[in-house]
Amino acid sequence: MASYQKPDEETLQALRNIANKLRINSIKATNASFSGHPTSCCSAAELMSVLFFHTMRYKTKEPRNACNDRFVLSKGHAAPILYAAWAEAGFIPESDLLNLRKLDCDLEGHPTPKLEFVDVATGSLGQGLGAACGMAYTGKYFDKASFRVYCMMGDGECSEGSVWEAMAFASHYNLDNLVAVIDVNRLGQSDPAPLGHDVDVFYKRCEAFGWNTYVVDGHDVEVLCEAFSNAQSTKGRPTCIVAKTFKGKGLAGIEDQLNFHGKPVPKDRVEDLLSAIQARIQNTDKVLCPKLPQEDVPKNDRSPLQLSSPPTYTMGQKVAPRHAYGQALAKLGKANSRVVALDGDTKNSTYSLNFQKEFPDRFIECFIAEQNMVGVALGCATRDRAVVFASTFAAFFSRAYDQIRMGAVSQSNMNLVGSHCGVSIGEDGPSQMALEDLAMFRAIPTCTVFYPSDAVSMERAVELSANLEGICFIRSSRPEMPVLYSKDEVFEVGRAKVVRQSDNDCVTVIGAGVTLHEALTAADMLASEGKNIRVIDLFTIKPLDADTIIVNAKATRGQIITVEDHYKEGGLGEAVLSAVRQEPGIIVNLMAVPTIPRSGKPLELLDIYGIDAKHIANAVRKTLEN
Repeated sequence: MASYQKPDEETLQALRNIANKLRINSIKATNASFSGHPTSCCSAAELMSVLFFHTMRYKTKEPRNACNDRFVLSKGHAAPILYAAWAEAGFIPESDLLNLRKLDCDLEGHPTPKLEFVDVATGSLGQGLGAACGMAYTGKYFDKASFRVYCMMGDGECSEGSVWEAMAFASHYNLDNLVAVIDVNRLGQSDPAPLGHDVDVFYKRCEAFGWNTYVVDGHDVEVLCEAFSNAQSTKGRPTCIVAKTFKGKGLAGIEDQLNFHGKPVPKDRVEDLLSAIQARIQNTDKVLCPKLPQEDVPKNDRSPLQLSSPPTYTMGQKVAPRHAYGQALAKLGKANSRVVALDGDTKNSTYSLNFQKEFPDRFIECFIAEQNMVGVALGCATRDRAVVFASTFAAFFSRAYDQIRMGAVSQSNMNLVGSHCGVSIGEDGPSQMALEDLAMFRAIPTCTVFYPSDAVSMERAVELSANLEGICFIRSSRPEMPVLYSKDEVFEVGRAKVVRQSDNDCVTVIGAGVTLHEALTAADMLASEGKNIRVIDLFTIKPLDADTIIVNAKATRGQIITVEDHYKEGGLGEAVLSAVRQEPGIIVNLMAVPTIPRSGKPLELLDIYGIDAKHIANAVRKTLEN
């Protein structure tokens, strides 16, 4: 470890002064908005001062410069002190701080990437460290650059399991460019945090997870300078700074007291408290400026992404869409070195294994920790450093739904691929069957939802998603299905395909994945009876091709039947209902999995739960009878 050089006394005093200025501005901002968390800011003041004005390397006028050190404020409710730090650095006017939480101001209650100095949205606690892991992994293994990543957490959020998933990930991958700071200020929102000020337990836990750990006085700038310096010199392990602090530090009668969380300082005490803090600021000629980063981050190829070669399947060939996903991902990786893949120990089922075999240096095994996998994906995608695909069983994304939701708030461009959807997976049973995933992802405002029905459309879905802004979800089916499309078929987001039609069709049947193939089989059955139906492959469930649906429904007497390997609530049937809700004369009959299923063979389950060709044909007959 390199020898530590203690800063001179003028520098230390300047850091103390900045900490108190950050306190003052946090209090002023929260009082101006009549809301916020000034006490949570005050506990972190010295930590922020030392980080931003002694430790971190960044360009103050270019917060998103790819070479800058990264900072993640996982305890997002302390946003005012983050804003105050950037005002002190000169990026935003100090006067803007008084517009905190106002409708026309981007200094929101919790940080979002509307601000150039915020990479990921925080505020839903326990998520910042996972994103920081993704940033650190990208810096160490993909960019091979010198930038470092700092993540400040609260002690209360360390009750979240996602924190410890991230802790395990960081030590497993030796992320020595990552520093976590735990602001142990003892108090939660309604009660003391579980460990109070027992910093020894934090120390033992972090050490047990393989982290280089220091316990420090979080209000002593000299001690903090040394701890952060030691962290920079540590190789092979991430570092955690366990900082004992006091909530509301410096506020007489408020410091270390309950019932002041999320409340501005009482109006009748503001002037006296601010004067007391101001009195601690001593005159010094020392001006502290952030150190500049090394310019060692490689430039990325930002050209549109294309598969290295078109699909090679033949019409009618039976291929599982999940196999095609692995094939497409490997092709995309061959075409562009920015493409990276993550998986949660399911790579031999999702077939992201294909990518790992071709590009092991761009594959991240996240193990069975889906919350952290999504957080890492979010971090990898920041500052446009990587085009990210993360895969697991679609059902398991439900456990990471909060991370996905916050990914949308973070304006993230990440692609999530879920295999093993619906009862058609068969014998594994309902714990493995994604039957809620379409509803989940349709509810995410920035999300595009793909549901490819064959190998060709799967490859094109992967290609399209790589070029889209926002979150993409690709629903990847397990069963082998006949290839429906030629290799030259063109696919577009929000454009459905009419895959069976005639001039005398009587009903439009809409499906996706396995149910599309069941609908085509039903069409053959009905044709032998002289009854013709039109069959539509939606391709994307969101956005939905309402025009194609409405035009074809009107051509088939206004009769639509939707069939899906998903629960009715929030699935493709309800998406179609929403699309035609203002069209008179159109009737939609929904076929979906009606209840929690059981184990069985795929064809048996499609039959039992009423979504196979036989039941589709019967639904058409009943529609015609009525």
